[in-house]
Amino acid sequence: MRVGHNPARFVEKVAQPAEVTVAVVNCIPFLSGYYEQSLEVLQAVVDSLHATREPAHPYDVMVFDNRSCAEVRKYLKEASDQGQIQYLVLSDTNIGKIGAWNYMFGAAAGTYIVFSDGDVAFRPGWLSASLKLFEAFPNVGMVTSRPLRTPMEFSSATLEWAKQAGVLEEGRFLDWETFREHVESLGQDETESRKDYAAGSEYRLNYGGQTAFVGAAHFQFMARREVLQKVIPLPSEQPMRGERALDIAINEMGLLRLTTDRPLVRHMGNILSVADRQTAPAPRRKSLLKRILHLPGIRHFLLWLNNQIFRLYFFNVD
Repeated sequence: MRVGHNPARFVEKVAQPAEVTVAVVNCIPFLSGYYEQSLEVLQAVVDSLHATREPAHPYDVMVFDNRSCAEVRKYLKEASDQGQIQYLVLSDTNIGKIGAWNYMFGAAAGTYIVFSDGDVAFRPGWLSASLKLFEAFPNVGMVTSRPLRTPMEFSSATLEWAKQAGVLEEGRFLDWETFREHVESLGQDETESRKDYAAGSEYRLNYGGQTAFVGAAHFQFMARREVLQKVIPLPSEQPMRGERALDIAINEMGLLRLTTDRPLVRHMGNILSVADRQTAPAPRRKSLLKRILHLPGIRHFLLWLNNQIFRLYFFNVD
């Protein structure tokens, strides 16, 4: 039996999803050893996403948590309550990165999906710069928001199109500091990094008034939802294996794999550097009204009052 009317019937409209869904996967099983600073890193990621929002390009943030420890889940729930996370998924088991991809790419409602590992900081302008490449270049499959060197075997369709269009350049276009910033986050020492930098080169494209590098990476990328939903489900057997299946699928579809020409995201790894601590924005706080309304005494009283009003209207009470 139903008594009274569901208040939702009087809501005239519901919120619509943003054009872009930023999907972050995270797994911090404990806060010691390798993961000692991982919660601080995750906080920097979420804060950077909030700090770099662009009014012209709104986005929703979705976090898929792969069975993290209680402290991490407590933080994620608080960030969700503060409006920094619009969709929070707390998985009871660790289904791995690819399993999370399959879920998020199927569930995200935005026209574009931006994927990020849980240790990537975003810099101002990252979204508009990525969108410009989708607008300028034809048949874009993936865009990573920083230039870096990736295996060209997975970007053969991009190279073929660029040669036919006459827009391909090969050379050393990546400056040392940009190159070093990324490989350092992967644990490579400076001596080895300088050898790799001197031995390699990049492919650059100039088209439609925009400059891009050939290649894309798994730690962060942007793609159209319709493209990713053609790729899933991807096979998921190990927690951190199988990403290349996405590269292969995008390449075989004849789509371009690109990066921006500036480093607009930073892979932090498991340690928050001094620079990251200095540039991390302050976490967003609830408004004064929301903080007052969530005080235990006031919250409990208002919920009690709401229940009494409902009973007064729909039950026979003296």
